[in-house]
Amino acid sequence: MPLSDDFLMELHQKVDIESVVSPYVTLKRKGKLLGGLCPFHNEKTPSFYVYPDTQSYYCFGCGNGGDVITFIKNIEHLDYIEAVKFICERNGIDMPEDGYDTGLHNNKRRLYEANREAARFYYKMLFEPCGKIARDYCNFRQLKKETVTHFGIGYAPDGWHTLKNYLNSKGFTDNELLQADLIKRSPKGNCYDSFRNRLMFPLVDLRGNVLGFSGRRLNEEEHNKYINTTDTLIYKKGREVFGLNFAKKGNTDKLILCEGNIDVVMLHQAGFTNAVACLGTALTSEQAQTLSRYTGEILLCYDNDEPGQEAVRKALRVFADTTVKIKVITMAGGKDPDEIIKKYGVDRFRSLIEGAANDTEYKLHAEMHKYDLLTNDGKVSFMKAAAVVLSELDNAVELDVYASDLAEKLNVNKAAIISEVEKNRRKNKYTKRREQFREIQKAESNPRDPKNKVNPERRDNLRAARCEETIIALLMSCPTEYKKIKNSVSYTDFITEFNSRVFKVICDRLEEDKPVDLPFLAQSFSDDELSVIAGFTANARAIGLNPDDIESCIKAVKAEKDKNTAVKPSEMSDEQFLKLFSDKQPKEDDT
Repeated sequence: MPLSDDFLMELHQKVDIESVVSPYVTLKRKGKLLGGLCPFHNEKTPSFYVYPDTQSYYCFGCGNGGDVITFIKNIEHLDYIEAVKFICERNGIDMPEDGYDTGLHNNKRRLYEANREAARFYYKMLFEPCGKIARDYCNFRQLKKETVTHFGIGYAPDGWHTLKNYLNSKGFTDNELLQADLIKRSPKGNCYDSFRNRLMFPLVDLRGNVLGFSGRRLNEEEHNKYINTTDTLIYKKGREVFGLNFAKKGNTDKLILCEGNIDVVMLHQAGFTNAVACLGTALTSEQAQTLSRYTGEILLCYDNDEPGQEAVRKALRVFADTTVKIKVITMAGGKDPDEIIKKYGVDRFRSLIEGAANDTEYKLHAEMHKYDLLTNDGKVSFMKAAAVVLSELDNAVELDVYASDLAEKLNVNKAAIISEVEKNRRKNKYTKRREQFREIQKAESNPRDPKNKVNPERRDNLRAARCEETIIALLMSCPTEYKKIKNSVSYTDFITEFNSRVFKVICDRLEEDKPVDLPFLAQSFSDDELSVIAGFTANARAIGLNPDDIESCIKAVKAEKDKNTAVKPSEMSDEQFLKLFSDKQPKEDDT
């Protein structure tokens, strides 16, 4: 049962998109619109824009766009109805009566309930006779009972059907448990518990839902030290951050990013309640973006071994595209934070935090250890490597400080260092500009690009598609133009099937005097499709088109259809391509 236009109109009249987006994005006014760093991908230069007049948003960097409902769906990882309920609850709006528990929503609710019941079962088992092996491990790690209770740590018994039988008795079907990855099915078709004889850590999201589990082996002969819930309908391992539900309530000026869940638990027990970890995967850009919404500084606290240091290097690359300040804690005196705290005490670890090196210092230190600085060749090689590191700095004061420090330590001229840095900057700037251009051109031809994924005919009919998109954008912005053009163009005149479908939906709604803003199209198109449609209007505004352009676009669409030619972007010259896409960013005055 779809939501009515009347309800959507009420929701969008009462809910201002700026108030919805601003808790997640720092917005700055740019003429008639608002801009900021996109929360859906890592970037240093703002390409995310909010349009208050149309209650919509669009990112020119990743192509994510839509209305307030779409934004909440994407940022909170909810389905459509859940997002509407989320917005209504926070703005005192009553949901319409009945008919809105969709199959997907109900299915996710059952998985949440199954995981919550499993967490209760595991916690209870920890204190049963069968849980002695797990209690012994907790005592060995010096885990206090209040810490165990705080994190809901439990024990998965060493049996094939213990959890399955318990949850079946609570009314959960095998199919539901399979979907939650609480049980697995053997090649012979028999179901068995996914976790057996393991210390269990519930994975909890920011709303308190149990999404899955991480199980630590208690038998050291087991091959896998940790087993984590695989991706399910409610859990994506590259998205969630362990401990963030607790850390965000404490000192969020800084977050300590650890390697694993036991590190987080031990740090919280020691009083460092701002510790978090990524589970079962290397740090992803999505996790980095999530963390950047809750803090301005990340302290990397990885093990003091080669795998740990490689994880540091990877994390620095991931965070490089964010505005988060990064520092690296050196595990001097121990392998990990737990070992240091137990050996030397809490104050020692606190001093390591205070002495953490920022990302530039860490990179310079790492490069310095590669060369023999007592030789001229080693000194020259290091300075060249250091210049590459310093060329990444945007702040002139920072550059001057580091250049001065290196000049003094190595007894070289600071001007020579600055000169080498500037040479690298010019090279970086040229390389980046060419890469950006090539990426745009490649994306226009790439079938996996969001625009081409949604509209696969676009890349072979680029000129026609651009004209079709402009007509759609102008009609959405100025619905009154429909009466003037309804007899001049039909959806059958469009070359690309997707644009034809969008145009038809809009025209059908206008025939019935219904609104055609993004909120009213959301139930006719998928998230990806809606983002592409949002891009139509954003790009049209960016290049300053107006209703007078609609007739010329109609002529162009018909002419392209008559020509029936297909010119791929990859086959265009640089000059032709740049002329076609002369302006990719919004103008600040948005005229």
